[in-house]
Amino acid sequence: MNCVLEGNAVKAFGKAIHSLSRIGDELCLDPMSKGLALRSVNSAHSAYACFLFSPMFFQKYNLGPEQGSETVQCKLLMKSILPLFRCLATVERCQIQINTPNDRVKIQFFCRHGITKTHDLCFEESEALQAAFASHLCPNVLKAPARVLGEMVMHFPVSQEEITLSITPLRVSLRNYFEGRNDHMKIMYTEMSLHPDEFDYFQIGVESNITFCLKELRGLLSFAESHCLPVSVHFGAAGKPVCFSVEDMILEATVVLSTLIDSESPSQPAETLTVAPRTPTRCADVVPESPGEAATVPAGMELVASSQGSPIEDPALLLLLHHLSEPHYQERANSTPASSICSLLFRAKSPESGEGLPVLACCSDEEEAEEEDVMMMRSPTL
Repeated sequence: MNCVLEGNAVKAFGKAIHSLSRIGDELCLDPMSKGLALRSVNSAHSAYACFLFSPMFFQKYNLGPEQGSETVQCKLLMKSILPLFRCLATVERCQIQINTPNDRVKIQFFCRHGITKTHDLCFEESEALQAAFASHLCPNVLKAPARVLGEMVMHFPVSQEEITLSITPLRVSLRNYFEGRNDHMKIMYTEMSLHPDEFDYFQIGVESNITFCLKELRGLLSFAESHCLPVSVHFGAAGKPVCFSVEDMILEATVVLSTLIDSESPSQPAETLTVAPRTPTRCADVVPESPGEAATVPAGMELVASSQGSPIEDPALLLLLHHLSEPHYQERANSTPASSICSLLFRAKSPESGEGLPVLACCSDEEEAEEEDVMMMRSPTL
């Protein structure tokens, strides 16, 4: 096989190789009568990409009389061919030859000022790679300019591995996907939505949420956006592959990605339940609902430590609580149940006996002054 590229075709060919480098570690050259195909697949066989350049893309394209209809699929290491197409600013013409007897791929760059760069790469024969995916059977089809999809993807960080694509009759949304979600404080949820009018073609057969890898998609979007080509998306339910394709008169590009089987429950942000700590019930918080119900304390009560860690050890207070449970005190408790309990906490006197009860929480100086002012106002004026 012998082909020659000139001008911008060399840069387009190099961008295709850079896009395939996001898929796998190996590059397959498959020369055919309908053009030269560049293919790559990842090690898990969950991502596949193919760029097909028609003979019109090349300045010269010749399979060779010795090959005929039977061509040789060449497998190259991506790390060996990728650096060759990084700096193409001074390249004017590129020639690629496949020598079957030597198992070599010869790449020559003809640069400015008469500089020629020649690279010989060893290859291995491999079987033809082809993804078994019928895109015409997918119920959902989207077609939009690469710029629109690129602006949506650019909001996700480079470290984002997977995203979720959701489609309804009213909108199409993209949101990031996190597996596990153990640390919610370090996760930023991002979601972008588009109206169906933003697409050149919008067909929905079934509402679905699919989750796929973002790294493999970035390369195709970058390639399509640099050449102002629209991108078509074919997909169905979760668990079935999704296909991103670009078509032109002289080239075709396809990226097929696998999706998660169950993407409905993990794709939604996990709901966190905030459980407030239970507050222990104190004697001051218990107020009888009706006058007939009195607050009683069992005879064999247990000493419970306070919230500050100090136990109740006042014998006078224990005797007072025991006195509240006696029968002769029920009539007084039924008359003023709330006042009798509040008197345990604040300075108060019984209206019958006038004797002061033990004080657990004394008033401050300001509160005492306010009480004296109130008493002066209530006293009869002479």
